[in-house]
Amino acid sequence: MTQMKTHTHRIAAVEAGSIADELGIEPGDLLLSVDGHEIEDIFDYQFYVEEEELLLLIEKPDGEQWELEIEKDPDEQLGITFEQGLMDEYHSCRNKCIFCFIDQMPPGMRDTLYFKDDDSRLSFLQGNYITLTNMSDRDVERIVRYRLEPINISFHTTNPELRCRMLHNRFAGDALRKVDILYQGGIEMNGQIVLCKGINDGEELQRSIRELGNYFPLLRSVSVVPVGLTKYREGLFPLEPFTKEDAKKVLDIIHGWQEKFFREYGLHFIHAGDEWYLLAEEEMPEEERYDGYLQLENGVGMLRLLMNEFEEGYAKLADTEHREELSVATGRLAYPYIRRMAQRLEDRCPGLDIHVYEIRNDFFGERITVSGLITGQDIIAQLKGKNLGRRLLLPCSMMKADEEIFLDDYTLTDVAEALQVPVDIVKSSGQDLIDAILKN
Repeated sequence: MTQMKTHTHRIAAVEAGSIADELGIEPGDLLLSVDGHEIEDIFDYQFYVEEEELLLLIEKPDGEQWELEIEKDPDEQLGITFEQGLMDEYHSCRNKCIFCFIDQMPPGMRDTLYFKDDDSRLSFLQGNYITLTNMSDRDVERIVRYRLEPINISFHTTNPELRCRMLHNRFAGDALRKVDILYQGGIEMNGQIVLCKGINDGEELQRSIRELGNYFPLLRSVSVVPVGLTKYREGLFPLEPFTKEDAKKVLDIIHGWQEKFFREYGLHFIHAGDEWYLLAEEEMPEEERYDGYLQLENGVGMLRLLMNEFEEGYAKLADTEHREELSVATGRLAYPYIRRMAQRLEDRCPGLDIHVYEIRNDFFGERITVSGLITGQDIIAQLKGKNLGRRLLLPCSMMKADEEIFLDDYTLTDVAEALQVPVDIVKSSGQDLIDAILKN
């Protein structure tokens, strides 16, 4: 049997004991179609393999083609991993945003860190935020057809003219109409606004929140985060950092709208990134304000969740003696909270001595405060000669997702050898922090 092929997808791995494994599908085989449908990308694949009865067309390395009939449960996976995760090339960003973080990175880092993605498929699969400028009407229609939700959207402003200027893309304003198509199609969304001083704050922020509220409840949440400014901005659009007073004004706007939305809808809808509270020198809001942490991966409520998890774990601890001197290093944003938790553990466990160190971000610049952008070389430079005790604890956010490597390509081993101390990586929860500190 022969078939005209436009899209073929090479299989990289087959899960042992899976449907694919039992049918004799192997790494190196090509997927040609599902139920006669050519598979363009991961959207098509995930949609068609949900059926209970399937017909796969597979081509073996020698060119032989197999038709495989499959009966399965609706949510049962085939156990196939493809060489390209999206089953297609990644879509790169076509904008030249005035606040783009990648444009502010130093030269000489690994190539993957300079790739600007703006791919709707990554929004669905990994939670990435997209601007909609890289999507055709067909792309939007496929999202609606396949029910690929939630979709995370970088709005920044609802003012079409201002959005064109901020994204440096003359189509950026028109792209907002795609939100109407998603809304009319019943697709759940989340949004974000990267706030730039004197650009989209103040009255423009008020306008954006007011207009985005019209998409509730399908637009479930919108976060407002301050623009990240590194020291590598030569030749870029002149942006100013927010001050303490600026942050207080931003929070006043957000809190005012939260009260309005909560009265009307029972949800707060608009959320402030944790950095605003640090800058304004205000305490993080109570857990209820975050509506179930819908924007957690966008840096909204991470510290409140960490503290609450810590308190839950702390309440279960018995008074005990734990004799150990150790250290914890973190970024400026989390430092006061980690220090507070460490003090609580020292009070509960006599003999415990915890040194908490705030790592200043010299690599990107002091205005970058999150732990996830701390480099190995900054840790080494600032902890060299410090009293680190028997162990050094570092948050997992400092590491690459699948490797023990920092943004600057320093490895965990490099740091441990330079500081002459064992290094333990702490997972993200407050209970993980307790467990790591009280490790036997």
